[in-house]
Amino acid sequence: MILSSRRAGLRLALLASLAATPAFGQIVAAAEDQPAPANAPANASAGDTSGQDGEIVVVGSRPIAESLAAALAVQKNSDSLVSVLAADSIGRLPDQNIAQAISRLPGLSVQRDQGQARYVNIRGAPLQWTTLSFDGIYVISPEGRDARFDSLPSAIAAQVVVNKAVTPDLNGETIAGNVNIVTRSAFDYKGMHFQSKAGLGYNDLGGGMEYEISGVLSNRWETGIGDIGALISGSFYQRRMGTDNFEIDWETVDQDVRPVTGSDPNTLMDTAAGPRRVWAREIENKFYRLTRQNWSVTGRLDWQPDANNRIFLNSIYSIFIDDELRDNFRIDADDQQSRVPSAACTGTTPQLPAAGTTGYADVCTGNTPLKGTIYGVDFDARFRQTAYRQSVFTNTVGGDHTLSDAITIRWRGNYTRSEDDRSQPYLISYQSPGFGSSGATATSRVAATYDFTNAFNSQVQLFNTLRSATGVLSAGTPLARYSDFPNAMTNVTSLDALDVTNAYTAKLELFWKTGLFGDTRLRFGAQYDNRTKTARESQLSVSGATGSPLANNLAALGIPNTLAGITSNEPYAGKLRPGYFFNYFSDPRAETILAEARKLGTFAPVDANFYRVEESVWSGYAMGTTRFDWGNIVYGARVEHVKNSGTAFVFGLPGAAAVLTTIDTSQTLVFPSAHVNWNVSDEHKLRLSFTTGAARPDYTVARPNLTFNDANQTVSGGNPFARPERARGLDLYWEYYGRDGGFASVGVFYKWVSSALFNDTRIFGDTRFDALPQFERSDYRFSTTVNGGSGYIGGAEAALQLQVDDFGGDHGFIGGFGVIANVTWNKSRVTTPDGRRISFPGTSRWVYNVGPYFEKYGVSARIVYQKRTEWLSELGGPDTGGDLFWDTDGELDASIRYAITPNFEIYAEGGNLLNGPGRRYVGNKVRTLEFEKFGRRFQAGVRVTY
Repeated sequence: MILSSRRAGLRLALLASLAATPAFGQIVAAAEDQPAPANAPANASAGDTSGQDGEIVVVGSRPIAESLAAALAVQKNSDSLVSVLAADSIGRLPDQNIAQAISRLPGLSVQRDQGQARYVNIRGAPLQWTTLSFDGIYVISPEGRDARFDSLPSAIAAQVVVNKAVTPDLNGETIAGNVNIVTRSAFDYKGMHFQSKAGLGYNDLGGGMEYEISGVLSNRWETGIGDIGALISGSFYQRRMGTDNFEIDWETVDQDVRPVTGSDPNTLMDTAAGPRRVWAREIENKFYRLTRQNWSVTGRLDWQPDANNRIFLNSIYSIFIDDELRDNFRIDADDQQSRVPSAACTGTTPQLPAAGTTGYADVCTGNTPLKGTIYGVDFDARFRQTAYRQSVFTNTVGGDHTLSDAITIRWRGNYTRSEDDRSQPYLISYQSPGFGSSGATATSRVAATYDFTNAFNSQVQLFNTLRSATGVLSAGTPLARYSDFPNAMTNVTSLDALDVTNAYTAKLELFWKTGLFGDTRLRFGAQYDNRTKTARESQLSVSGATGSPLANNLAALGIPNTLAGITSNEPYAGKLRPGYFFNYFSDPRAETILAEARKLGTFAPVDANFYRVEESVWSGYAMGTTRFDWGNIVYGARVEHVKNSGTAFVFGLPGAAAVLTTIDTSQTLVFPSAHVNWNVSDEHKLRLSFTTGAARPDYTVARPNLTFNDANQTVSGGNPFARPERARGLDLYWEYYGRDGGFASVGVFYKWVSSALFNDTRIFGDTRFDALPQFERSDYRFSTTVNGGSGYIGGAEAALQLQVDDFGGDHGFIGGFGVIANVTWNKSRVTTPDGRRISFPGTSRWVYNVGPYFEKYGVSARIVYQKRTEWLSELGGPDTGGDLFWDTDGELDASIRYAITPNFEIYAEGGNLLNGPGRRYVGNKVRTLEFEKFGRRFQAGVRVTY
C-alpha cells in the first residue's frame, strides 16, 4: 500500500494521469478533443492506475476518495455534461448489476423487478429514452429499445460514463442520455494484474443462499513487434429467494348502476372517469420461489506496434438467468359479472345477494370496492415454471492511428447478438367447478370476505358457500386451507419463446487539428448499423380435464388430476398471511405431468406473435471544438437515414388464412447540438448545452401484425407508421471542483417533446377487413401504439461530495468522514392521444441519494439511502380501473470493508435493509394493484488484488 502525506499532490497527479488516458477520450472528449497518444494506457481504471511514464500507482489506501477523484477527473475534463462512476465505486456496495451501481449518480433512478434494479430513468425521463453502449458502441438490449441492465453484472465494468447532454458522435435516438460501460484492458495496468472477489450470503425471506465470485487476470509484454496486452475476466452471482405477494386487478363494471348512498366517493368512485365505481375483479397471490443468476466472461487483446498505432479485439458475453416456481392462487371475483342486479335496493340495510348472483359489485349487499363478501366465486390455481434468459454477446475490433500531429483516424467494427428467451416449461391450471344454472353448483365454490382498507395488507377469509331453496347464496363454515375446495386440472401448456437481435456496426472517425477559428479540433464520422430482431414462439397445449386422455394416463400412474396430484408437503415459507394456508406445489410432480402431456401433444407455432423487423441506419456527423482562454464551444450535427422493414402475420382477412405481410418505411433525421463550457476559474465551471434527439418506436411497434377477436369485437397489433418521439433540450449547470478534493454542482434542464408514444385503444376504422354482414370490424376497438401530443420534462439537480480531510490537512479520525449526496426535482406534462394532460411515464417528482461514509486506517464503510417518489407506469382504462402507478420506493444499503494487507481485504454488506415493498396502485392510492416484499440480503467475503 502506498501512503502519501501530500494528499493534494497525489490527487493532482492522479487527475493529470487519468485525464491523459485515451479510454476516457474514447467515451467523452478530453481536453484536446482527440485520441490520446497510443502509448498511453487504453482504459485507465480507478484504484490501480498505471502508465508508462511518471505513472502513479494507487492500490487502495483511500479507495472511496481515490475512485471519486478518478471519476471527477473525467467529469471535469469532459466537453459535455456527464456523470461518472469509477471502477472501485462499482464494487463498494451490494450492487449485482449495472443499474443498481449507477442509480446512486445524480439524476438517475431505477425501476425494479423482484427487488432488483432493471431499468434506468435519467432525470425523470421515460426508460426508452436511455441508450446503452459498450466502449462507445451502441448496443440493443435483449428486450429491445428499452435498455435493460439486470443482464449486465456490475463486475463487467471498469468505469461507467453517463452522458446527459449528448454530442453528435452519439446515436440520435439518445434523448435522456447514454450509459456507456467502459471495459477493462491489460494496458490499464503496468504489468501482470490479478484481482478477485468471493462472497457468501443469504436472503432472509425464504432463507435462500447468495453466492458471488469475480476475477480479472491480465498481463502485457514488450515484444519485437510492439506492446501486446491480454486480459480475461469473469463473474458469477446467484441468489435464491422467495417473495411475499398480493395483487388486485381492478375494473369499472358496466352493470353496476345501483344508486350510491352513504358511500365515500374518494374510495369508491373513479372520479377521473365520472361516477363509476371501481371493483376488484381478481384477488390473487403469486408466491415465487426463484433463483436468479448473472454471469459474464470477457476477453480482450491489445496491440501497440508503435507509439502512433493501436489495435484491439474485445469480446463480452453476459447473461441474466431467472428460474421461477410460481404458486398463483386467484379469486376470480367477476366471473359472474353479467348477473349483477340493476334494480334499486329494496331497503336501507344490507341484504343477501339476489337469487343466482354472487354479490359482486352489488352495493345493496353492503359491499364496497374495498370491503365486502362475495359468494360462489371461482378460486383457481396456476402452477408455473419459468426459465427466462437474457444475454448479450458483443464483439468489437478497432484501431486508433495517428497519421500526423494534425490527423488521427479511429475505426470500429462490432457484431452483437442479444437474446431474450421467454420460455415457460410448464403452466398447469386448476379451476373450481362451474357456477351452474342460477348457481346450482355454486356450493362447490368459495365464499370470501375481502378487506382492502389497508392498502399495504390485503385480507381475505374463505368460507363454504350455502345455497337456499330459492337460489340465494350465503357464507357457511370458515375454511383455512386452499386445498379444502375442489379444484380439477383444466389444461397443461408449455411455451418456447425466443427473441433474437443480430446487430452489425461499422464506424470510421477522422480527428483533424486545424487553425480554423483559432484553436479548433474537427471531427467527422460515418457509421452504418444493421439490426434485425426476430421473435418466434411455439406452444404445447393439452387438456387435463376429467376424462381426457391426459387425465386417464395420469390416473394410470396413480396421479389424480386434482390438487393432490401436484401439491407437495412443503408449507409456505413466507411471512405474508394471505387468509388461507397452502403447501407449495411440487416441481418433480409437475415435471411428471408435463412429460405425459408431451406424449399427447405437439408444439405448434404461435404465428400471431411472430415478427421480424430489420433496421438499417446510415449516419454521419460533423462536430468541432473551438478553444478559448475561457473554455470551449462544441458544435455540430448528426444526420441519420433510417430504413425499417417489418414482417408479421395479419389475421382476419375475410375468406383468407393468416397472411405474412411486410411493410417498409424510411426517414431522414437531423440532430444539431451545441455545448458551451466556461472555465470560470480552476475550481468553477459553467456548462450550457442545446441538444436534440429522437426515440424511435420499439421493434414490437414496427411489426405490421393485426389480430382480430370477433367474439370480443377487438383488434390488436403493431403500428409501423408510428413516428419517433422528438425532443429538444437545454441544460445549464454550475460545477465546483475543490482544490483539495470535494465536488458540488447545481443545474437545471428542460426538454420540449413532440409525438410522444402511448399505448392506446381506439375505433379501428378500416373497412378493408369487414366481413359483412356478420362482422363490421371497422367498428372494433383497436389496441396499438400511437403518437400523442406534445409535452415537456424539466427540473433541477444538485450534487455534493466531500470528506473532512478535503478541507486541508489531516484531521485524524474525524477526517475520515465524508458524504455523497444528490437530489433531483422533476416535472413533466404531455398530451395523451385522448387529450388528457399527464406526467410522462417514469417521472418521479423527487429522486435523492444520501450516502455518508468513513474511510481511514484500512476501514472503508458506507451507508446509502435512495428514494424516489411515486411515478406513472402506464396508461389504463375501464378494464384496469385507471392509470397504473408505482408508489414511493426507498432502499437502504450498507457495506464495511477492512484491508488486512495492501492486497487482501475482507468485507460485509447488506442490501434492502429496510425491507421496503414494491407497490403499484391504480388511479387512487387506496387501490393497491400489487404489493410485494423481497427480504433483506446479507453477504460477507474477501477481495484479493495483486
